[in-house]
Amino acid sequence: MIRFIVAAALAFAGADLAAAQTTLRVGDQKGNSQAVMEAAGVLKDVPYKIEWKEFPAAAPLLEALSAGAIETGLVGDAPFTFAAASGAPVKAIAAIRQTGEGLAILVPENSSIRSFVDLRGKKIATGRGSIGHQLILAALEKNGWAASDVQIAFLAPSDAKIAYTQGSVDAWSTWEPYVSQEEVVFKSRRVITAEGLTPGLSFQVARPDAIRDKRAELTDFVRRLTVARAWSMTNANGYAETWGKLMNIPTAVPQNWLSRAKIRIAPIDDGVVADEQSTIDLYFRWGLIKQKLDAAEVVDRSFTDAIARAGL
Repeated sequence: MIRFIVAAALAFAGADLAAAQTTLRVGDQKGNSQAVMEAAGVLKDVPYKIEWKEFPAAAPLLEALSAGAIETGLVGDAPFTFAAASGAPVKAIAAIRQTGEGLAILVPENSSIRSFVDLRGKKIATGRGSIGHQLILAALEKNGWAASDVQIAFLAPSDAKIAYTQGSVDAWSTWEPYVSQEEVVFKSRRVITAEGLTPGLSFQVARPDAIRDKRAELTDFVRRLTVARAWSMTNANGYAETWGKLMNIPTAVPQNWLSRAKIRIAPIDDGVVADEQSTIDLYFRWGLIKQKLDAAEVVDRSFTDAIARAGL
Protein backbone atom coordinates (compact mmCIF):
# COMPACT_ATOMS: atom_id res chain seq x y z
CA MET A 1 0.00 0.00 0.00
CA ILE A 2 2.73 2.46 0.92
CA ARG A 3 4.42 1.85 -2.43
CA PHE A 4 1.22 2.86 -4.21
CA ILE A 5 0.80 5.99 -2.08
CA VAL A 6 4.41 7.02 -2.61
CA ALA A 7 4.18 6.42 -6.34
CA ALA A 8 0.99 8.46 -6.63
CA ALA A 9 2.27 11.30 -4.46
CA LEU A 10 5.72 11.53 -5.97
CA ALA A 11 5.30 10.62 -9.62
CA PHE A 12 5.06 14.20 -10.82
CA ALA A 13 8.36 15.10 -9.16
CA GLY A 14 10.34 13.11 -11.69
CA ALA A 15 10.26 15.72 -14.42
CA ASP A 16 11.95 18.34 -12.26
CA LEU A 17 14.67 15.99 -11.09
CA ALA A 18 15.12 13.54 -13.94
CA ALA A 19 18.40 15.05 -15.01
CA ALA A 20 19.52 16.10 -11.54
CA GLN A 21 22.87 14.82 -10.31
CA THR A 22 22.87 16.81 -7.13
CA THR A 23 23.33 16.21 -3.41
CA LEU A 24 21.02 17.45 -0.68
CA ARG A 25 22.81 17.65 2.67
CA VAL A 26 20.28 16.89 5.39
CA GLY A 27 20.67 17.26 9.14
CA ASP A 28 18.68 14.96 11.41
CA GLN A 29 18.29 14.31 15.10
CA LYS A 30 18.45 10.88 16.69
CA GLY A 31 15.88 8.51 15.23
CA ASN A 32 13.76 11.07 13.41
CA SER A 33 13.45 11.87 9.69
CA GLN A 34 15.87 9.33 8.24
CA ALA A 35 14.46 6.51 10.37
CA VAL A 36 10.84 7.12 9.42
CA MET A 37 11.65 7.65 5.75
CA GLU A 38 13.62 4.41 5.60
CA ALA A 39 10.90 2.50 7.43
CA ALA A 40 8.21 3.87 5.09
CA GLY A 41 10.24 2.94 2.02
CA VAL A 42 10.24 6.43 0.50
CA LEU A 43 13.99 6.66 -0.05
CA LYS A 44 14.36 3.89 -2.62
CA ASP A 45 13.98 5.96 -5.78
CA VAL A 46 15.32 9.38 -4.86
CA PRO A 47 16.72 10.96 -8.07
CA TYR A 48 19.43 12.86 -6.22
CA LYS A 49 21.81 11.95 -3.41
CA ILE A 50 20.84 12.58 0.21
CA GLU A 51 23.84 13.07 2.46
CA TRP A 52 22.60 12.50 6.02
CA LYS A 53 24.29 13.99 9.07
CA GLU A 54 22.95 13.12 12.53
CA PHE A 55 23.12 15.53 15.47
CA PRO A 56 22.35 14.94 19.18
CA ALA A 57 20.28 18.13 19.42
CA ALA A 58 19.06 21.12 17.43
CA ALA A 59 21.77 23.57 18.49
CA PRO A 60 24.69 21.80 16.75
CA LEU A 61 22.46 21.07 13.75
CA LEU A 62 21.68 24.77 13.39
CA GLU A 63 25.35 25.64 13.79
CA ALA A 64 26.15 23.27 10.93
CA LEU A 65 23.39 24.81 8.83
CA SER A 66 24.67 28.32 9.55
CA ALA A 67 28.16 27.24 8.51
CA GLY A 68 26.87 25.76 5.26
CA ALA A 69 27.74 22.17 6.22
CA ILE A 70 24.10 21.14 5.68
CA GLU A 71 21.26 22.69 3.71
CA THR A 72 18.16 21.51 5.56
CA GLY A 73 17.27 19.81 8.83
CA LEU A 74 14.75 19.10 11.57
CA VAL A 75 14.65 21.31 14.69
CA GLY A 76 12.23 22.37 17.41
CA ASP A 77 10.53 25.75 17.37
CA ALA A 78 12.52 27.04 20.36
CA PRO A 79 16.05 26.50 18.96
CA PHE A 80 14.82 27.69 15.57
CA THR A 81 13.70 30.93 17.21
CA PHE A 82 17.04 31.26 18.98
CA ALA A 83 18.91 30.81 15.69
CA ALA A 84 16.70 33.15 13.68
CA ALA A 85 17.09 35.87 16.32
CA SER A 86 20.86 35.53 16.13
CA GLY A 87 20.78 36.21 12.40
CA ALA A 88 21.39 32.65 11.22
CA PRO A 89 20.50 32.04 7.54
CA VAL A 90 17.48 29.82 8.19
CA LYS A 91 13.82 29.62 7.17
CA ALA A 92 11.11 27.19 8.26
CA ILE A 93 9.69 25.43 5.19
CA ALA A 94 7.39 22.83 6.82
CA ALA A 95 5.95 22.26 10.27
CA ILE A 96 5.95 19.05 12.30
CA ARG A 97 2.95 18.83 14.60
CA GLN A 98 2.77 16.43 17.55
CA THR A 99 1.33 16.20 21.03
CA GLY A 100 3.22 17.74 23.93
CA GLU A 101 3.48 14.51 25.93
CA GLY A 102 6.97 13.70 24.71
CA LEU A 103 8.46 16.99 25.90
CA ALA A 104 8.77 16.64 29.65
CA ILE A 105 10.64 17.33 32.84
CA LEU A 106 11.81 13.99 34.19
CA VAL A 107 12.82 12.91 37.68
CA PRO A 108 14.27 9.58 38.80
CA GLU A 109 11.89 6.84 39.90
CA ASN A 110 12.66 7.29 43.60
CA SER A 111 12.74 11.10 43.62
CA SER A 112 10.59 12.91 46.19
CA ILE A 113 9.63 15.43 43.50
CA ARG A 114 6.01 14.84 42.45
CA SER A 115 5.02 18.03 40.64
CA PHE A 116 6.50 21.19 39.19
CA VAL A 117 5.92 22.97 42.50
CA ASP A 118 8.41 20.58 44.12
CA LEU A 119 11.10 21.82 41.72
CA ARG A 120 11.44 25.20 43.44
CA GLY A 121 15.14 25.66 44.21
CA LYS A 122 16.08 22.44 42.38
CA LYS A 123 18.56 21.97 39.58
CA ILE A 124 17.18 21.07 36.14
CA ALA A 125 19.36 20.02 33.19
CA THR A 126 18.46 21.06 29.65
CA GLY A 127 19.99 22.61 26.52
CA ARG A 128 20.18 26.39 26.29
CA GLY A 129 17.58 27.62 23.81
CA SER A 130 16.19 24.10 23.38
CA ILE A 131 12.56 23.01 23.58
CA GLY A 132 13.44 21.70 27.05
CA HIS A 133 14.47 25.23 28.02
CA GLN A 134 11.25 26.52 26.47
CA LEU A 135 9.22 24.13 28.65
CA ILE A 136 10.93 25.33 31.83
CA LEU A 137 10.26 28.97 30.98
CA ALA A 138 6.63 28.30 30.08
CA ALA A 139 6.11 26.41 33.36
CA LEU A 140 7.79 29.18 35.37
CA GLU A 141 5.55 31.75 33.71
CA LYS A 142 2.38 29.74 34.29
CA ASN A 143 3.20 29.44 37.99
CA GLY A 144 4.22 33.07 38.35
CA TRP A 145 7.78 32.16 39.29
CA ALA A 146 10.99 34.04 38.56
CA ALA A 147 13.96 32.57 36.71
CA SER A 148 15.82 32.36 40.03
CA ASP A 149 13.21 29.99 41.49
CA VAL A 150 14.95 27.06 39.78
CA GLN A 151 18.55 26.39 38.82
CA ILE A 152 19.05 25.54 35.16
CA ALA A 153 22.14 23.56 34.18
CA PHE A 154 22.68 24.04 30.44
CA LEU A 155 24.00 20.75 29.09
CA ALA A 156 23.98 18.81 25.82
CA PRO A 157 21.81 15.65 25.93
CA SER A 158 24.75 13.28 26.51
CA ASP A 159 26.09 15.41 29.37
CA ALA A 160 22.61 15.97 30.79
CA LYS A 161 22.06 12.21 30.84
CA ILE A 162 25.26 11.68 32.82
CA ALA A 163 24.44 14.47 35.28
CA TYR A 164 20.90 13.16 35.70
CA THR A 165 22.02 9.56 36.20
CA GLN A 166 24.70 10.54 38.70
CA GLY A 167 22.32 12.74 40.67
CA SER A 168 24.21 16.00 40.16
CA VAL A 169 20.93 17.50 38.87
CA ASP A 170 17.47 16.88 40.28
CA ALA A 171 15.57 16.76 37.00
CA TRP A 172 16.01 16.74 33.23
CA SER A 173 13.86 18.74 30.80
CA THR A 174 14.15 16.85 27.52
CA TRP A 175 12.39 15.51 24.46
CA GLU A 176 11.88 12.31 22.49
CA PRO A 177 13.29 9.75 22.18
CA TYR A 178 15.17 10.57 25.40
CA VAL A 179 11.92 10.86 27.39
CA SER A 180 10.63 7.42 26.41
CA GLN A 181 14.04 5.83 26.84
CA GLU A 182 14.21 7.15 30.39
CA GLU A 183 10.62 6.14 31.16
CA VAL A 184 10.78 2.65 29.70
CA VAL A 185 14.34 1.57 30.45
CA PHE A 186 15.12 3.50 33.63
CA LYS A 187 11.61 4.05 35.09
CA SER A 188 11.91 7.83 35.27
CA ARG A 189 8.73 9.82 35.89
CA ARG A 190 7.35 12.84 34.03
CA VAL A 191 6.40 15.54 36.52
CA ILE A 192 5.20 17.92 33.83
CA THR A 193 4.75 17.76 30.06
CA ALA A 194 4.36 20.44 27.41
CA GLU A 195 0.62 19.79 27.02
CA GLY A 196 -1.11 23.14 27.31
CA LEU A 197 2.19 24.98 27.76
CA THR A 198 4.01 25.02 24.42
CA PRO A 199 2.81 24.55 20.80
CA GLY A 200 4.34 21.09 20.23
CA LEU A 201 5.86 22.39 17.04
CA SER A 202 9.03 21.52 15.14
CA PHE A 203 10.23 22.66 11.74
CA GLN A 204 11.94 21.38 8.65
CA VAL A 205 14.25 24.30 8.05
CA ALA A 206 16.50 25.24 5.17
CA ARG A 207 19.08 27.79 4.17
CA PRO A 208 17.72 30.55 1.89
CA ASP A 209 20.35 29.73 -0.74
CA ALA A 210 19.18 26.10 -0.76
CA ILE A 211 15.57 27.24 -1.15
CA ARG A 212 16.73 29.22 -4.17
CA ASP A 213 19.20 26.78 -5.72
CA LYS A 214 17.81 23.37 -4.71
CA ARG A 215 14.09 24.02 -4.68
CA ALA A 216 13.26 20.87 -6.66
CA GLU A 217 15.25 18.67 -4.27
CA LEU A 218 13.77 20.32 -1.17
CA THR A 219 10.25 20.07 -2.58
CA ASP A 220 10.72 16.40 -3.30
CA PHE A 221 12.27 15.79 0.14
CA VAL A 222 9.43 17.51 2.00
CA ARG A 223 6.89 15.57 -0.04
CA ARG A 224 8.56 12.26 0.82
CA LEU A 225 8.81 13.18 4.49
CA THR A 226 5.10 14.04 4.52
CA VAL A 227 4.22 10.65 3.04
CA ALA A 228 6.49 8.86 5.51
CA ARG A 229 4.96 10.56 8.54
CA ALA A 230 1.44 9.79 7.28
CA TRP A 231 2.48 6.15 6.90
CA SER A 232 3.90 6.03 10.43
CA MET A 233 0.59 7.17 11.95
CA THR A 234 -1.23 4.15 10.51
CA ASN A 235 1.64 1.70 10.98
CA ALA A 236 2.80 2.63 14.48
CA ASN A 237 3.65 -0.89 15.68
CA GLY A 238 5.57 -1.86 12.56
CA TYR A 239 7.40 1.44 12.56
CA ALA A 240 8.28 1.08 16.24
CA GLU A 241 9.78 -2.34 15.58
CA THR A 242 11.81 -1.08 12.62
CA TRP A 243 12.88 2.02 14.56
CA GLY A 244 14.04 -0.05 17.50
CA LYS A 245 16.22 -2.20 15.25
CA LEU A 246 17.66 0.84 13.44
CA MET A 247 18.53 2.58 16.71
CA ASN A 248 19.46 -0.62 18.60
CA ILE A 249 16.94 0.31 21.30
CA PRO A 250 14.19 -1.94 22.77
CA THR A 251 10.98 -1.74 20.74
CA ALA A 252 9.06 -0.71 23.87
CA VAL A 253 10.82 2.69 23.73
CA PRO A 254 9.52 3.79 20.29
CA GLN A 255 6.14 2.19 21.03
CA ASN A 256 5.86 4.40 24.11
CA TRP A 257 6.90 7.46 22.10
CA LEU A 258 4.97 6.95 18.87
CA SER A 259 1.71 5.77 20.44
CA ARG A 260 1.21 9.19 22.00
CA ALA A 261 3.14 11.55 19.71
CA LYS A 262 0.87 11.52 16.61
CA ILE A 263 3.63 13.13 14.52
CA ARG A 264 2.48 14.66 11.24
CA ILE A 265 3.74 17.17 8.69
CA ALA A 266 1.78 20.39 8.28
CA PRO A 267 2.14 23.33 5.90
CA ILE A 268 3.29 26.71 7.13
CA ASP A 269 -0.17 28.24 7.59
CA ASP A 270 -1.60 31.02 9.75
CA GLY A 271 -1.88 28.68 12.75
CA VAL A 272 1.78 27.69 12.52
CA VAL A 273 2.85 31.32 12.20
CA ALA A 274 0.76 32.23 15.27
CA ASP A 275 2.28 29.39 17.29
CA GLU A 276 5.79 30.39 16.25
CA GLN A 277 5.01 33.98 17.25
CA SER A 278 4.03 32.74 20.72
CA THR A 279 7.44 31.06 21.05
CA ILE A 280 9.18 34.23 19.87
CA ASP A 281 7.20 36.28 22.37
CA LEU A 282 8.03 33.87 25.23
CA TYR A 283 11.77 34.07 24.51
CA PHE A 284 11.59 37.84 24.15
CA ARG A 285 9.81 38.22 27.50
CA TRP A 286 12.48 36.16 29.21
CA GLY A 287 15.34 38.01 27.55
CA LEU A 288 16.71 35.05 25.60
CA ILE A 289 16.39 37.03 22.40
CA LYS A 290 16.99 40.76 22.24
CA GLN A 291 14.68 41.61 19.38
CA LYS A 292 11.07 40.66 18.90
CA LEU A 293 10.91 38.92 15.55
CA ASP A 294 7.95 38.77 13.21
CA ALA A 295 7.21 35.07 12.73
CA ALA A 296 5.98 35.71 9.20
CA GLU A 297 9.46 36.88 8.26
CA VAL A 298 11.27 33.68 9.34
CA VAL A 299 9.06 31.18 7.51
CA ASP A 300 8.65 30.24 3.85
CA ARG A 301 5.13 29.24 2.79
CA SER A 302 6.08 28.21 -0.74
CA PHE A 303 6.28 24.49 0.07
CA THR A 304 2.60 24.29 1.06
CA ASP A 305 1.62 22.74 -2.26
CA ALA A 306 4.27 20.01 -1.92
CA ILE A 307 2.73 18.95 1.39
CA ALA A 308 -0.83 19.12 0.05
CA ARG A 309 0.04 17.06 -3.02
CA ALA A 310 1.52 14.37 -0.79
CA GLY A 311 -2.03 13.60 0.26
CA LEU A 312 -2.54 15.57 3.48
